[in-house]
Amino acid sequence: MKLKMFCSIGLWLMVLALPLGTAGAEEQTKEKIVSFGISADYYTKYIWRGQNIDDKSVFQPAVSASAYGFTGSIWGNLDLMNQNDTAGEFSEFDFSLDYSGTIPGADWLGFSVGTIYYRFPNTPFEPTTEIYAGLSVDAPLSPSFTWYQDVDEVRGSYLQFAIGHTVEKVITWNENFYCDFEVGASFGWGSSSYNRGYFGVSNGRFNDITISAGLPISIGNWVVKPSVNHSSMLSSSIRDAVAKGSNTWFGVGISTSF
Repeated sequence: MKLKMFCSIGLWLMVLALPLGTAGAEEQTKEKIVSFGISADYYTKYIWRGQNIDDKSVFQPAVSASAYGFTGSIWGNLDLMNQNDTAGEFSEFDFSLDYSGTIPGADWLGFSVGTIYYRFPNTPFEPTTEIYAGLSVDAPLSPSFTWYQDVDEVRGSYLQFAIGHTVEKVITWNENFYCDFEVGASFGWGSSSYNRGYFGVSNGRFNDITISAGLPISIGNWVVKPSVNHSSMLSSSIRDAVAKGSNTWFGVGISTSF
């Protein structure tokens, strides 16, 4: 409980302090130090690491603030249908704090470390906290690897390997109005504690594979992105433990930064 409170309070302090602490420096240098982002996504399902969290439509807004490599963000999941008797209510809030950069002397190798605090209002689930660390390579297919460690309720590890590729400006109307094409895939592996906590399955196993394709359309500072996604559980034991072992879902989102 103390760890959860520390992560949550620390994130809020960082998000609130970043604009205040950098306001004077920004005024002096006339350079943009703090940036903000907002997004809003609609999906026909909510799938997380292959798990079907909500089989009906959801709305997922998010806000973030970044400075000096740190990013604090708040993300929410709003149920739009009454599958779980929560229509019009938030069933999840994620509070995250991330620090990202590149390895000194190796600009092609990026890193990120951070924490995520999960809360589940209007549900019977207890909040939990993860810490994570990841590496990414500036190379074809942009490979990345991230290790997530639950330090609260589940106390297990989830390892994710991801690749992706973007074809820029497949359609261009003008310099401020164009469309890219994105594809990506990720593979997940869960430790014995992770699988036991989420699925009641012992032993470390490959959990899921997820593939996605999107068409981000840039309109000035705004991006509108329709997407299609598919996820399947890889372990037969885990497939038997969940209601749906494979899921396909669609989405459209809008985002901007300033």
